[in-house]
Amino acid sequence: MILAVASGKGGTGKTTVAASLVKVWPEVFGAEPTAVDLDVEEPNLHLFLKPEGLEDEAAVLEVPLADEARCDHCRLCAELCQFKAINVLGEHLLLFPEMCHGCGGCLRVCPRGALSPGFRELGRISWGRAGRAWFVMGRLRVGEAQSPPLMRRVKEKLSRLGLPERSDVIIDAPPGTSCPAINAVMGSEAILLVTEPTPFGFHDLKLARQAFKDLALPMGVVINRAGLDFPALKDYCRATGLPVLAEIPYSRAAAESYAQGKILAETSEEHRLLFCRLAQRIKTLVEPVREAVHG
Repeated sequence: MILAVASGKGGTGKTTVAASLVKVWPEVFGAEPTAVDLDVEEPNLHLFLKPEGLEDEAAVLEVPLADEARCDHCRLCAELCQFKAINVLGEHLLLFPEMCHGCGGCLRVCPRGALSPGFRELGRISWGRAGRAWFVMGRLRVGEAQSPPLMRRVKEKLSRLGLPERSDVIIDAPPGTSCPAINAVMGSEAILLVTEPTPFGFHDLKLARQAFKDLALPMGVVINRAGLDFPALKDYCRATGLPVLAEIPYSRAAAESYAQGKILAETSEEHRLLFCRLAQRIKTLVEPVREAVHG
């Protein structure tokens, strides 16, 4: 199973939930999961899982290099590029590699061979062990504007490692509902939305459901800081068929444990049992869909 832990806004406790699920997963199912941090702009899952002995490699994107001596300024490349990463100004061929999306179209349409493949570093990919779990993460290069290409490289690395075939995957997705969040949850079998009983949390939960619903994946909700008086949140979940799989009570102790880099499921027996039940309910949410797909 591939589970994406997502949220409509930052600060709802998404990473707290993901880290705790990774921790209890072997206890509940008897198998080691794979934790994947796709919040590549601000990865912090490693601060809780504390992986050791990580291997590391650069992730790159193919971008064009120019040989102006061969260019006849036909503008075919500039007319093809929808992102204005390449242009012809008078008799000058201009490249803007930071705007390139790496489609390779310009290399193919150039009739004179004036363009050749080069590379731009997107960031770094790290992988290794974190206790009883495998761990993979991406970290975007400072100044890099595009996170989805790096996220795709992380998923490709995950596939090459062969981990999905022998373990469940728990993805810590970036917050929000823009392209990075959509890229993170694509390819998953279920989405766990973490929210909070506040006007902002409620508003962004609605945005997240709207953004993800066309993916036709089962979705469930975790309400963090439960106990605050905001009945509209549960009313909305009932009205839209979003099952509330767990409620994490509001407590100062939970906030302190987060600030100290502790995994919430390890701070008390109550929290351990809460996340064990959540893991079981996630499996229950996914199994009917799996059976329908695989017969």
